Amino acid sequence: MSDYCVILTTTGSPEEADAIASGLVEAQLAACVQQTPIRSTYRWEGKVVKDEEILLLIKTRTGLYPLVEAWITARHSYDTPEIIMLPVADGLDAYLAWVDEETRGR
Repeated sequence: MSDYCVILTTTGSPEEADAIASGLVEAQLAACVQQTPIRSTYRWEGKVVKDEEILLLIKTRTGLYPLVEAWITARHSYDTPEIIMLPVADGLDAYLAWVDEETRGR
């Protein structure tokens, strides 16, 4: 298993995205969180829904996934937030060392 991962989640507002991103970095659960606007189409409660959302790309260590998931779940406004972990197969050694350094608090 990879030591590093990117965790994806979406929010319904830029304010919520900022709060989640800042909180994860401040808690040293993530080294970096990128935000980008997206348009999502999905089925929810029997209806097809189209929403403007903010996608968060959370860069962290794989071992922190359970803490990141719990942190997001406790603060997220969605009943069932998207929280998906993608393993990082490889990366620049210096960048991955930086991820280690910035997530050292946990």
